[in-house]
Amino acid sequence: MNLSRRKFLKVGSSSAALLATVGCDQLPRELRFLYGQPQAGGPFQPPSAEDIDPVTHVLNRAAFGSRPGDYARVSKWGPTPEQAATAYLEQQLSPEKIDDEEAEYAVRRFETLSEPLGELFEYQEDLLQNELMRGALTRAVRSERQLYEVMVQFWSDHFNIDPSKGDCKWLKVADDREVIRKHALGKFPDMLRASALSPAMLWYLDGRVNRRENMAEKPNENYARELLELHTLGVHGGYTQKDVMEVARCLTGWTVRSKDQKPYFQIGKVEFKLPQHDCGDKEVLGENVSAIPAHLDNEERDRLGRMELDRVLEIVTRHPSTARHLSTKLCRRFIADEPPAGAVESVASVFTQTSGDIRATLRALFATTEFRQQRANKFKRPFNFIVSALRATGASTDAGLEIIDYLRRMGHAPFNYPTPDGYPEQAAPWMGTLLWRWNFASAVSENKIKGTKIDFETLQKNSGGDAGLMAHLLGRTPTTEETQAYHDSGAGLALMLASPAFQRC
Repeated sequence: MNLSRRKFLKVGSSSAALLATVGCDQLPRELRFLYGQPQAGGPFQPPSAEDIDPVTHVLNRAAFGSRPGDYARVSKWGPTPEQAATAYLEQQLSPEKIDDEEAEYAVRRFETLSEPLGELFEYQEDLLQNELMRGALTRAVRSERQLYEVMVQFWSDHFNIDPSKGDCKWLKVADDREVIRKHALGKFPDMLRASALSPAMLWYLDGRVNRRENMAEKPNENYARELLELHTLGVHGGYTQKDVMEVARCLTGWTVRSKDQKPYFQIGKVEFKLPQHDCGDKEVLGENVSAIPAHLDNEERDRLGRMELDRVLEIVTRHPSTARHLSTKLCRRFIADEPPAGAVESVASVFTQTSGDIRATLRALFATTEFRQQRANKFKRPFNFIVSALRATGASTDAGLEIIDYLRRMGHAPFNYPTPDGYPEQAAPWMGTLLWRWNFASAVSENKIKGTKIDFETLQKNSGGDAGLMAHLLGRTPTTEETQAYHDSGAGLALMLASPAFQRC
């Protein structure tokens, strides 16, 4: 909506009257966003089973939790809860078909997220970092493409980059857009290649200084080691130190222009420099990478030098350890902290058969008995906990820095992990955050977080009263003890958000 200053002031002066005379759900999208209005809703039917059913399970596990009305809406997608849950997962596996206009509109205010790579260097690094974090939080809360956002978080951890290092302060914004978000539900080999040539990754793991201009110079092995240990085969994937050295040799010569590097233009551009490449014969995981003959012209030698990157990625992506490593991580995220061996094997088989098709791999994971049966056994990480609380309460939020501060205190602010392995998935590292979770639950339920608001009376009314509200938040009917505690506490909403049941998914 293009508004002149005069028209904007006119709209602003009459907004209070407009809000008083029409229902908020009738307002134009631009005004709904201006007032931080959550999606329109009315009375809804919460879960009525004593245990977590399949619909609640997929909303908890393949999304960041249920919003008011989500359970009833998804339950209508099939004659049984199992069929409805399957239909929801299938819908989520095709995010491009899901209208996500509201979320995308909400993220537009973070202008740096869509800036071209070269222009990112015009911004202060703190602004870039804040908009990255706030954008991730906004999308997780508001997006209809929930599985996609879950997988964006998964791959952000898998290909973790600490933006505090060098030019990563500016380049991570482009990496998030062009590597993670572009390929989150695509083909793993494509994502891996995009990551290998990402300016941010070349900075973070020192690929930009991996060179061998003479035989006395030792290649930098940092990226080669993490490529094998974290991104593909896994720490016990069967590679050796010699393989790390050989991969590093194959990847010599790739670099990226720095903001401090003359002649100070095309900053962030990735380049291959043949004189810095090791052209000798190599062997990676038992497979030969042939030497580049010296008698060829420079153009052909340059082409062959570049191709060694693709040769290495081809070798590591089709290695059976890569399928097992990635399937183990996916099963840990979606099934259990100790991934069931049978599920890992099934998922790895599909990953291999489809050459790393992420959607097909996830479809196989969701079809396993282990995924369907293991419910409410995962402890929410802090980001998931906060997002699910905002979604469950129908909160309006600007994803402001006060909420980000809670994530910082819990150790889970997006894009802040200092080492390449990414934030841990298992429950144990997060058990020390319980006090801050209670502090957040208390503050958000009392509307004490600037920029975030919960309409408790409307939420309570729409869910059918206290019993319905508890069932909505817990994903099942409350026990006698939970009901008693809710009424005795004097702070029932905060108590439910901080309860062991809500903490699990």
